[in-house]
Amino acid sequence: MKRPSIAEGLFICAAPRFSPRMLRRSDIEIALRRLAPGIPPHEFGAVVDHALDSGGLRSASPEAAAWLSLVAYVRHTFTDYDERLDQGYDRDSARFFVADEINDVLKGWGAKRLITDDD
Repeated sequence: MKRPSIAEGLFICAAPRFSPRMLRRSDIEIALRRLAPGIPPHEFGAVVDHALDSGGLRSASPEAAAWLSLVAYVRHTFTDYDERLDQGYDRDSARFFVADEINDVLKGWGAKRLITDDD
């Protein structure tokens, strides 16, 4: 049996190894690019990080995790949703009053899917 040369050994050792988290991140990034192709880079990273860090989204499909994180990010960052909650609105009412603002941001980022009453 031929022994591998040092160069061959280095090549074998240098093969990239991707962790499950790296693969999941890539899948969520792909899904998010499809959902909102015009999302700015800073927001893109924040949405992906939220999808990965949220315990409730760990078992969600990449597409579901990307969508739910995108909507939550826009709701909390670009609307007065949190202020409405602080004023005593219940969650459903606060979401109702910011739905158009969320959809405006999503449209601006090229999203074809918008939130509905079911979201």
